[in-house]
Amino acid sequence: MSLPIDAENPEGWLGDFCLSFASVGMSCIEDICLILSLSLDTPELARHYESVSVDRQFEAGKLLIERLAVRSGERVFDVGCGTGLLAEYVAQLVGANGQVLAIDPLPLRIEIAKRRAAANLTFRVGDAYALNGYADASFDVVYLNAVFHWLPEKLGPLRQFRRLLVPGGRLGLTTGLGDKLGTLQEVRRRVLAREPYSRFPEASAGSARRVTLAELRSLFEQTGFALSSLEVVPNEVIQASPNAAIEFSQASSFGNFLGHLPTDLRRTARAEIARELEAFRVPEGILLQGARILAIAQKAE
Repeated sequence: MSLPIDAENPEGWLGDFCLSFASVGMSCIEDICLILSLSLDTPELARHYESVSVDRQFEAGKLLIERLAVRSGERVFDVGCGTGLLAEYVAQLVGANGQVLAIDPLPLRIEIAKRRAAANLTFRVGDAYALNGYADASFDVVYLNAVFHWLPEKLGPLRQFRRLLVPGGRLGLTTGLGDKLGTLQEVRRRVLAREPYSRFPEASAGSARRVTLAELRSLFEQTGFALSSLEVVPNEVIQASPNAAIEFSQASSFGNFLGHLPTDLRRTARAEIARELEAFRVPEGILLQGARILAIAQKAE
């Protein structure tokens, strides 16, 4: 992920990066090289995500929007919109007098999302680390659905979200729970801890930067948000096969599920993960369990 550098303070982003990792008990020196790649996405992954996200991310997103109580006429900012399913839904809620701006750093997904564009719905390539071009108090609501865990540094974006919100504006997010990895991520971690996969540093860190409830509370406090609600939502899904589960995670992680490995090792790691997922087979398929955080916060006065 490309981080913007302030010409007058070229180390400013690095300071926030280290501070953010320190705030959640992570070492900046160890983790600065583990930033996710945005270059692994492909047209096939983008199209697959469009088809498989309907039953998971989209449904989770609708619950988030319900908790945010998005109303007609509001200005809403969707950060990390993917292919735009949820943004399109929100645009219907805010109506002709409202406005939804949706951004994502993956051009291939924005290309699909733009097919949903409307008079009150705009899609742009953009990311949470480059929001200086948007005016203060531009939005009533900012939300990130299944996105927050992809941000390696979290304080900087949170401060920007606060700046962009009107007084009393709402921030909502769903994100993976840091101290409860899902079934697939546990299997992935176990396999990648073995030789030869463990020779690659990303293998030990995992593919996302999840936070615990306590860490999220701290991040909100540090960035001027008052927590309105915080809940852990169980997440259970049945995939048709181990390969279907892996393909979903490949698409959801824009190629980062095994993307740090050389091509030959990706094949063998995938085969090992698939074999171990068979232990979770039920009559309907592969049962994957986990949990996510759903949080709503308000811009503190």
